[in-house]
Amino acid sequence: MSKFKNVQVLTAAAMLAAIAVILGFFKIPLSPTLEIRFAVLPIAVSGAMFGPAVAAVVGILSDVGGYLLKPTGPFFPGFTVSAAISGVIFGLLLYKKKATWLRVTGAMTIRTVVVSILLNSYWLTMLYHKGFVPILAGRITKELILLPIFIAMILALLKLLEKTGMFSRFERKTNESQTS
Repeated sequence: MSKFKNVQVLTAAAMLAAIAVILGFFKIPLSPTLEIRFAVLPIAVSGAMFGPAVAAVVGILSDVGGYLLKPTGPFFPGFTVSAAISGVIFGLLLYKKKATWLRVTGAMTIRTVVVSILLNSYWLTMLYHKGFVPILAGRITKELILLPIFIAMILALLKLLEKTGMFSRFERKTNESQTS
């Protein structure tokens, strides 16, 4: 929990949440229950950089912030839970680990199945009062198409952040604040 006391971590997490909000505005609607959004990218980065707790907060802030700035209907807390769980998954599987194709594939696959396919389909059945199976069928197809694209995007982002030394910069700052 000491990460929540580190100003640099909080600032970076807030910036990632803001980026997620902005990316959430750029969506590609496919149907009333299907759309493509890129807000998951900063949530994945926050999980890799700061761990599950901070990434969960980034997910929550991105969902609530997106709703407050540009509501597209009634607020539904299920999607906030989904965003938080996404952060936890990325944090548990990517934090303090080298970004490899296998790790990113594993994290994104688990997130896709648990959050995008199962949870979000369930939330949509509650919102639209439609059957779970018809919503699920369309979402599975979309997610299978998007999965390799998101894996490549997340892997490229994490490799870039590793190459520029961002991970070690924040790790050093976090360790210094824990010892003081």
